[in-house]
Amino acid sequence: MKVLFMGTPDFAMVCLDALKNAGHEIVGVVTQPDKPKGRSYKLTPPPVKVYASEHSLPVYQPVTLKDEAFMEELCRMDPDIIVVAAYGKILPKYILDYPKYGCINAHGSVLPYYRGAAPIQRALMNGESETGITVQYMAEGIDTGDIILIEKTPITEKDNFETLHDRLADIAGRALVKAVTMLKDGSAAPEKQDEALATYAEKITKEDCIIDFSAVREKLLCRIRGLSPFPLAVTKTPDGRLLKIVAAEAASGASEAAPGTVTVVDKDGFEVVCADGKKIRIKEVLPEGKGRMSAADFVRGRRIEAGDKLKWKE
Repeated sequence: MKVLFMGTPDFAMVCLDALKNAGHEIVGVVTQPDKPKGRSYKLTPPPVKVYASEHSLPVYQPVTLKDEAFMEELCRMDPDIIVVAAYGKILPKYILDYPKYGCINAHGSVLPYYRGAAPIQRALMNGESETGITVQYMAEGIDTGDIILIEKTPITEKDNFETLHDRLADIAGRALVKAVTMLKDGSAAPEKQDEALATYAEKITKEDCIIDFSAVREKLLCRIRGLSPFPLAVTKTPDGRLLKIVAAEAASGASEAAPGTVTVVDKDGFEVVCADGKKIRIKEVLPEGKGRMSAADFVRGRRIEAGDKLKWKE
């Protein structure tokens, strides 16, 4: 199969590697333009471009795909199939309709659940026990195409966004290789999605990251895990400084103190009361103006004491 691959971040890079190692001819790699990063705003290539360059694969970074802007290059490569993973832009109809075997995409959820921009984080934040990868035909709607195959994986209490993202990237690579084979040998039997079951995974906003402990413990732990290691759940210390929470776990015992109250401060970190009276133990933090550190180091720096209250607003 002559494959045109379209993708941008690390998730996509893993998928591209799987397709290449499966022996498919990668006729081109389309990724987003380099973007400025860091304090110096240095132009930085996306991970897919770095991988493609290291493996001598032709790279294209079109600013736009609209109005058949990419048609000349598409015709020159003449792919049998277009494979997409986290490209980051909606594909116009002329691209979707071009290849003989269609345009397929790996999405980080069990469709039709969690269509959209942040399926992995939203599944974690909502306390789901299972998620997966769906390989689907691409359509003009957002993640609405017919399903080719689904591979599922459990979500454990130890998972955060990083661990689940990396596991799903590996699953996506294998699933795409399998789907391409199924389409080539004619064994694929695509199924339409049940629109009545569809849900949408909105992009993560700053408001999603704010926690003031006015929720029950389980919801708070799910939110913290879903936002770690990026962009991180955030609250404020009594002096009004930001405190981002990298990792937390359930603590034993309960308290009648107000939500957000720090009840235990010891050599291992500190505990905070949630809305249901249960407590979480903070394990790792990112204080305002500092680097990531263990909660134990935060405590040793005398930055928090028993009786303090973590709250976003007064």
